[in-house]
Amino acid sequence: MTDKDLSHTRKHSAQVVDGIETAPARAMLRAVGFSDADFKKPQVGIASTWANVTPCNMHIDKLARETEVGVNKAGGKGVIFNTITISDGIANGTEGMKYSLVSREIIADSIEAVAGCEGFDGIVAIGGCDKNMPGCIMGMARLNRPSVFVYGGTIQPGEGHTDIISVFEAVGQHAKGELSAIQVKQIEEVAIPGPGSCGGMYTANTMASAIEALGMSLPGSSAQDAISQEKLTDCERAGEAVLNLLDKDIKPRDIMTKEAFENAIRVIITLGGSTNAVLHLLAMAHTVDVDLTLEDFVRLGKITPLIADLRPSGKYLMSELIAIGGIQPLMKHMLAAGMLHGDCLTVTGKTLAENLESVADYPEGQDIIRPFSDPIKADSHLVILGGSIAPEGAVAKITGKEGLVFEGSARVYESEEDALAGILDGQVVEGDVIVIRGEGPKGGPGMREMLSPTSAVMGKGLGKSVALITDGRFSGGSHGFVVGHISPESFDGGPIAMIQNGDKIRIDAETRSIDLVGVSDEDMKARVAAWVQPAPKYTRGALAKFAKLTSSASTGAVTDG
Repeated sequence: MTDKDLSHTRKHSAQVVDGIETAPARAMLRAVGFSDADFKKPQVGIASTWANVTPCNMHIDKLARETEVGVNKAGGKGVIFNTITISDGIANGTEGMKYSLVSREIIADSIEAVAGCEGFDGIVAIGGCDKNMPGCIMGMARLNRPSVFVYGGTIQPGEGHTDIISVFEAVGQHAKGELSAIQVKQIEEVAIPGPGSCGGMYTANTMASAIEALGMSLPGSSAQDAISQEKLTDCERAGEAVLNLLDKDIKPRDIMTKEAFENAIRVIITLGGSTNAVLHLLAMAHTVDVDLTLEDFVRLGKITPLIADLRPSGKYLMSELIAIGGIQPLMKHMLAAGMLHGDCLTVTGKTLAENLESVADYPEGQDIIRPFSDPIKADSHLVILGGSIAPEGAVAKITGKEGLVFEGSARVYESEEDALAGILDGQVVEGDVIVIRGEGPKGGPGMREMLSPTSAVMGKGLGKSVALITDGRFSGGSHGFVVGHISPESFDGGPIAMIQNGDKIRIDAETRSIDLVGVSDEDMKARVAAWVQPAPKYTRGALAKFAKLTSSASTGAVTDG
């Protein structure tokens, strides 16, 4: 326990528990374990995304309790509450996946609602899966009270260096005749050995790295195994750190500046991070009124190399990066090379540069993180495209391994399910550009990830001979020549809605363009005139609400204005 006077930090809880008129509130809180002494302490809400619906979050209840220990040791009163989580890995390829992006907004809403209602002075949020991580940040940032994010940690590799993407791609290999049903089951049985987020530089590890680079989690939080003493220590330290932020009155808007977002963008580029980071960083920046746009990704992408050989396009898993020191040594090198803003404030109460001063270098001989002089790709793998198909922008994940230009014939599908069936039954052939539309934020609704189709493409050996474009999005585990977030989406009458089977499509990562080739202006005008907007797929409930409120993918698909 601390003897430090923290009475000045009780800006919100005092309204709930001080004075004779708040006796009913105190009576309620006594029933959940408050003592007289606790009413005089700053209250810290601990938002736990624990649930037994996914291995990513199944251990987070223990992490929340460890965080509570840290809060209480530092002189606060920790109060654990839950928010939801869903599993992309389970829902992918189904109608249920439409709730995935929607859950980001529900999580942000719920953290804002609980913390705002209960009068918490500070917040620690613990997330461990794709959407609950940006959702946690957005919920904390809306209230702008001293806050720390804790990453739940990554999973261990499965037997034979397998992970969840190994299972998805095994389905495609089975369709190609390379694996039997028994072999697929054998991979299924060993690929997910326990708790933690998916093991490559997929969306969860991408967002954890981005949030650490942003300054909203403690140094090292993004690169720790889910089941480890380091992760338990991280949680306790986070509980202590939020009391320090309360004492110094450092809030998310003090940390989440334009320069901090630039740091996050450059770190995820070097790591080969997920396209979802574009969507989520835009949404997070919107929450704190930072003017972040797709053009910022273009500008920074031109001067930032890809140097990490991590899955899905690379060789190594996150657990192997953790073993050599995580992302802190990388960030130290980036700072020395002038790639990061070292004066950005972080949740330690110190600047990024101060946090990195004592970080040790990577061990000699490691080949996971390459030198800047020998990058995997000299500029960003996250390529923002324009052109006649995506006049408001699109996001491609092109490492260079799949080439930089693709031209082929459109094979159009009106849903993910139809596309997956077409890939597996042999409709899709070399030279095709698979077009999946009706999957945007409004049209889907919910902007499903196309992990099942992209994994089927890879499993069938078509990764270098077909491309896939969509107004939906991709899992961090997707790789190949893929373009998502095409805006405007088809539901709004965007050009993707006008594409017909056999149309020539050219995707050029060097000119950052995606265009219809050989379709005249007159023909396009006739297609637009004949187009009829489809009816909404949902008219009640969370999906209908999201479809009515959401912005374009090009601005983060946000629902709060």
